[in-house]
Amino acid sequence: MKQRIVVGAHYGFRDWLGQRATAVLMALYTILLLAVLLVAQPSDYLGWYGVFSPAWMKVATLTFLACLFYHAWVGIRDIWMDYVKPTGVRLVLQVGTIVWLVACGMWALKIFLQ
Repeated sequence: MKQRIVVGAHYGFRDWLGQRATAVLMALYTILLLAVLLVAQPSDYLGWYGVFSPAWMKVATLTFLACLFYHAWVGIRDIWMDYVKPTGVRLVLQVGTIVWLVACGMWALKIFLQ
């Protein structure tokens, strides 16, 4: 009997499940945010500040952003792996994507932890 050798990164199911889980969490946050905005109806800076000032809202928003960044990383990484064949170009694009997502995450932390 011939032994089957499995090679590759084994992203498959784990990333598929991660994308679905992050999508559900982002959808729940969107519903929560819409409900909060319908109740608060912020129209100026103080109103918007009041919406995002409670600790639970900051945690929910930062969780949403973490889900968004992971979701984006898996999607963009798969696009780079599927459609960009030269390894060097693909590596530069993947590193650029990581740098961009980390920078966005740090910016979000700076905004919400003020």
